[in-house]
Amino acid sequence: MQPEMTQTQRGLRAPGPQSVTFVELFFDLVFVFAVTQVTVLTAHHLDPGGILRSLLLFWLIWWAWTQFTWTLNPADTTHAGVRLITLAATAVAFIMATAVPHAFEEDAVWFAVPYVVVRILGLVLQLRLNAEGPDADPRGARTWAGLSSIGLVLVLAGAFADPSLRVALWTLTIVADIVAAEIAGRTQEWDLHAGHLSERHGLFVIIALGESLIVAGTAVAAEERTASLTGVAILAVVVACLLWWTYFGWLKEALEHGASRADRSQMGPLARDAFSLSHFPLVCGIVGYAVAIEEMVAHPADPAGAAVVGALGVGVALFVGFSAVSYWRVSGRMLLGRVIVLGGMGAALVAVTSLAPIWPLVVVAVALLVLAVLEGRGHAVA
Repeated sequence: MQPEMTQTQRGLRAPGPQSVTFVELFFDLVFVFAVTQVTVLTAHHLDPGGILRSLLLFWLIWWAWTQFTWTLNPADTTHAGVRLITLAATAVAFIMATAVPHAFEEDAVWFAVPYVVVRILGLVLQLRLNAEGPDADPRGARTWAGLSSIGLVLVLAGAFADPSLRVALWTLTIVADIVAAEIAGRTQEWDLHAGHLSERHGLFVIIALGESLIVAGTAVAAEERTASLTGVAILAVVVACLLWWTYFGWLKEALEHGASRADRSQMGPLARDAFSLSHFPLVCGIVGYAVAIEEMVAHPADPAGAAVVGALGVGVALFVGFSAVSYWRVSGRMLLGRVIVLGGMGAALVAVTSLAPIWPLVVVAVALLVLAVLEGRGHAVA
């Protein structure tokens, strides 16, 4: 009888598709904490410059998370080596997350250096996994790692440069990251499991939605109970539940089924577009929604104002709209009902901008309810 294979003898790759494991969920929680930090930062700087800085920070956070998600997709996350690398990245990511509020100040290195370390850990593990693959292509993997290093250099350059140059350098980072993903998608076949990829993104979305309610709940707990506050709080939960429904009611399974039908040669570009890229603005929508709710809870009886109503409307539109973009990418079908409902919602929000916060929330809740009913009757079939 052959002796059982030890952890060091086992390969790093999983023998087949696997479900999300607790070490991955632990990793995700730290990154959602970083998203919460971006939400708080945006709420304190709800102006064009502040929003731009928040978008840049969130891109870096998202790209570090999505790279590790691709890396762990074929990995055996019960392997001690994979777990140790993932936990090390989790610890470093926590340091990165705590530095989010100061990323555009003098001590930006506390954000940038941990970010680069997380990315490097992911790339090293990715190269190791690729070397064990059934169709190992070291040139393709090395090309991806080399192109990714351009963005890492730009992040470090931005951290050490004068703060006035940071926005420009980190904007170039986004361009470099997208170009790297485009070239890698065309030049390398990616060994990805659609079910695992869909589950990871679904978990990130649901944790982020939950964190938006925690932000709102924390604000509610600090305020004196009034009828206005109670109404805003109830509607905030209703809208969050309806947002959940637009994604998890049927669309999440449709994304998984559509991705699972893709040829292996097309899996890389499809996963990049439908998950990595489309889900970035989708989760940005959760941030926008959380920012609006935090402000509405703080002033439940005062007119919401254009900035807050804009954050609410744009946030919901990004979430609902880019979930439709993701679905279109895997199925080729447009969800026109979402476009029409979002257009009507936007027009109605303009009309209630000067009213108390409860009315913009009513408009959004009604729009999402109409959408849920329309799609529930079969206007969108997975």
